[in-house]
Amino acid sequence: MKFLVLLAALLLEQVRPLRPANIFFKTYESFAHSLRAKFDAGQHTQGVVAWALGVLPVCMTVFLIDRMLHWMNPLLSLFFGVALMYVIVGFRQFMDCYNEIHQLLDADDLNGARLRMTQWRGQDSSELTRSEMIGLSIEKSLLQSYRHVFAPLAWYALLGPAGAIFYRASSALLEHWGSEPLVTETYPTGPLPSEAFVQFTRRAQLWVDWLPLRLTAMSFAVVGNFQDAAECWKTQASQWSQPEEGIVLASGAGALGMKLGGAIHEFGRIRYRPELGFGEELTPDCLPSALGLIWRALVTWMFLIGVVSLAHSLG
Repeated sequence: MKFLVLLAALLLEQVRPLRPANIFFKTYESFAHSLRAKFDAGQHTQGVVAWALGVLPVCMTVFLIDRMLHWMNPLLSLFFGVALMYVIVGFRQFMDCYNEIHQLLDADDLNGARLRMTQWRGQDSSELTRSEMIGLSIEKSLLQSYRHVFAPLAWYALLGPAGAIFYRASSALLEHWGSEPLVTETYPTGPLPSEAFVQFTRRAQLWVDWLPLRLTAMSFAVVGNFQDAAECWKTQASQWSQPEEGIVLASGAGALGMKLGGAIHEFGRIRYRPELGFGEELTPDCLPSALGLIWRALVTWMFLIGVVSLAHSLG
């Protein structure tokens, strides 16, 4: 049943993708900001309480709805699972941007590609070179495939709809409360969140991400260059500014036989980053290879979920 739910949700998302700024995410974003406004007084305990209120009630609600629908008719539970995963899974949310940048680079429209990259990254990309845009596109697609596809699938496979919403709610709180340094002094609802308030949310996300991160990196290795992926994961991932992201990026770079990371031009200076993977200078031809790696990994995941689902249904 889980296989059918995921397959239907993925197909539906391919045919009619939701916008990243859809009503469901906007509603939860407002909820997250209201929690921070009410609870953030600079204490760690307040962050724990706010995280619990932001994650546990919605998980329990989804669990109870799913159980009730299954008791009424298993088909209702199946349709509920498809609808929920359709909202949570966002393959097209990054694939469309990725393909547009690829087409612009193929057409030698560097300014158009930089503008699209700025919209995708949410920060100025007007100084990036062609090679840097290709590398950043691959890096962002690997990370977003994890966050919007593989991690929700992993938690759904483990705990059903409640597991998927657990991951999405937890990651959304970290995103809205400051997972990355902000370049401004203000926040959508006032001052920046205090470090003590956000501390537990960051630690909780490390726990939530631990298994899906490694399953994703392992799947990249299996469907790509296994030896290089394992070597890069082992020796390079910890050098990345966020080692958890480094696991996915290093494994992906090794599996692709490409060199990611490295220096990039932005804000009038050169920002130096660790190099991940092995390979020569990136070209637009590398972009389809990276997307192919993600697709092969997804097919592998679906095959394994299908086998386990079939074995479970047969007793």
